Amino acid sequence: MPVEASLIQILACPACHAPLEDRTADEPAELICTSADCGLAYPVRDGIPVLLVDEARHA
Repeated sequence: MPVEASLIQILACPACHAPLEDRTADEPAELICTSADCGLAYPVRDGIPVLLVDEARHA
């Protein structure tokens, strides 16, 4: 389930505050930090982004 585009525009990586890239069309559905230094991938479950650093993986 995709995340609304308007929501993606205001969300930021909780670790470094960089913008997030929408990869919800892929499997697994994720929001990817755009910072080269951080690069965390946050899961999206049932259309809800889980923006917890402990739940993220390194992309």
